[in-house]
Amino acid sequence: MNIHRKSLLLTALGLVVFVPLVAQAQSPDSLQSDTLGVHMLGGLTVSARRAGTSRKTGVENGVNIHREELFKAACCNLGESFVTNPSVDVNYTDAATGARQIRLLGLSGTYVQILTENIPNFRVLALPYALDYVPGPWMSGIQLSKGASSVRNGYESITGQIDIEYLKPDDEPGITVNLYGNTLSRFEANADANIHLNERLSTEVLAHYQDEYAHHDQNDDGFLDQPNVRQYNLQNRWKLKNEHYLMHAGASLLREDRNGGQTHHTAHGTTQLYKTDLETERYEAYMKHAFILDSERGTNIALMASGSLHSLDALYGRKTYDADQRNGYAQLLFETNLGEKHNLSTGLSVNHDYLKQHGGERERETTTGIYAQYTYTLGTRLTAMAGLRADYSSRYDGFVTPRIHLKYAPADFVTLRVSAGKGYRTVHALAENNFLLSSGRELKIDRLKQESAWNYGASSAFYIPLFGHTLRLNAEYYRTEFCHQAVIDYDTDPTQIRITNLQGDSYSNTFQIDASYPVVEGLELSAAWRLNDVKTTYGGRLREKPLTSRYKALFSASYKTPLGLWQFDTTLQLNGGGRMPTPVNGAWNERFHHYEQLSAQVTRWFRHWSVYVGGENLTARRQHHVIIDADRPWSETFDPTMVWGPVHGAVGYLGVRINFGRM
Repeated sequence: MNIHRKSLLLTALGLVVFVPLVAQAQSPDSLQSDTLGVHMLGGLTVSARRAGTSRKTGVENGVNIHREELFKAACCNLGESFVTNPSVDVNYTDAATGARQIRLLGLSGTYVQILTENIPNFRVLALPYALDYVPGPWMSGIQLSKGASSVRNGYESITGQIDIEYLKPDDEPGITVNLYGNTLSRFEANADANIHLNERLSTEVLAHYQDEYAHHDQNDDGFLDQPNVRQYNLQNRWKLKNEHYLMHAGASLLREDRNGGQTHHTAHGTTQLYKTDLETERYEAYMKHAFILDSERGTNIALMASGSLHSLDALYGRKTYDADQRNGYAQLLFETNLGEKHNLSTGLSVNHDYLKQHGGERERETTTGIYAQYTYTLGTRLTAMAGLRADYSSRYDGFVTPRIHLKYAPADFVTLRVSAGKGYRTVHALAENNFLLSSGRELKIDRLKQESAWNYGASSAFYIPLFGHTLRLNAEYYRTEFCHQAVIDYDTDPTQIRITNLQGDSYSNTFQIDASYPVVEGLELSAAWRLNDVKTTYGGRLREKPLTSRYKALFSASYKTPLGLWQFDTTLQLNGGGRMPTPVNGAWNERFHHYEQLSAQVTRWFRHWSVYVGGENLTARRQHHVIIDADRPWSETFDPTMVWGPVHGAVGYLGVRINFGRM
């Protein structure tokens, strides 16, 4: 690290730790918690309005996104759940297939570990389209952790974790139906039903249907602005509990057809239309058993296991890609309190991935691991957590993952956190980036190393009374430094997209400050600003990472009338410009410009149902030339992966939630 980087790091750490800011209100957080968010589908009377998001009270920095926050927008799926969140960006990576990815701390979603109720999920082949696999109405909340997370969930989280909490089988019995439609001819139907078979045993069924049935081409380039998607998604969940034992189990199935491409012939086209066609089938099953050995000392042992089968048959113009993935995961955990101040958590884990790709290519990896994590708690003032895990991979031999977190609250109104840790990731380059096959460029993949990176973070959170309410502010800085990285290189050779090993430096610096304040009863205003400094070495030259916004600003307002009958929500995002990959024959500019997006929603609550109407991207800002050389789809310069902004203009939507049986 040179002097300039050291000074930048120390300056940012100083700002984060010592600037007197006000923290967001906090709520209890536990990775093993069985407490869920409150349902907001029914009654008019609310005794207290919980904030839509709350800061984690544990040693890790992050936020809890509650169901109330998810209701502020259409939130049709996981990818649309972060509209009001300043920390997470969701961007299209390919205009032909509709592939999207999360960006956290300035880096792509491959470095974010996605969990479903503490079980790692949606890996490898599922990654490019995973954001569409979790319907929004199924979620009770999302826990977002930034930076190096706990070692108990594995070694793969480099920039953070996203843990999805589903609705639970022991929620209030009844049936809820959610119907949704928008001006892009998208229709969705969702339902969840709970049955309590007895005091100990309950079950739940979650169902989802989605259909985008019309052709939309707002920029008249001859291609669909986004593919037509038809999806069937079904999940059955069970819960059994008694005084000393708790069991969760479930199974799910998903079928999705994703069709896009040309709608008509162009002047330079051939008689064959360019089409994309992706057929996906996915099956999952999981179980979790917890045995409470000593409730007074918090001593328990747990066993978690999951398995999935994922099949993809894909067509990108004249290129085909067929793949099947099988995954098995198991973890055995033990936790106990060694007195009032000390906690010890240990565990064993095993993960197996089998991937068969077209042409008979097979990739296998079995990784076994062991970890220990110690937490020291001194009242409410100081918490320190140190974790160490050792894993052995059948592909990369052994490696060690150290992580440490420190939380210090010198006063009731201030909380300071620092963290440091390392993460690793096995790269399945073609499976995780199969959408790159839609480009006319030649895709070349080198023999890749295991990715590894260090992550360092610091945050400050303060809250103080102000004019009868609480102003909540937060500031944080994170730096990610890669030791080994699989780099997607658009720049070195304009006729190729090359996935190669890092040769040089690669890092990300992000600084964020956000604030929220309830101006009057029922009205809350929020604002945030984030700076991204993300650079990677391409062809021996350290350059700004392409297609990444330099900054982001977010302003939101939420108002709910005193009786809870009406709710008004609006969010404005300002996304900064950034670098484009090296232009091919001047086909695009060297940089893309900043753009803004406005969304708004009005909800009318009734006793057993509610109706909501809203709009997305109401500023109608969009990238007009999303697909490069759209009139020459069979040429080497055709490329639908140069996406930096919205692919469609303003969208209106209407939805209704109906509550049957829940009083």
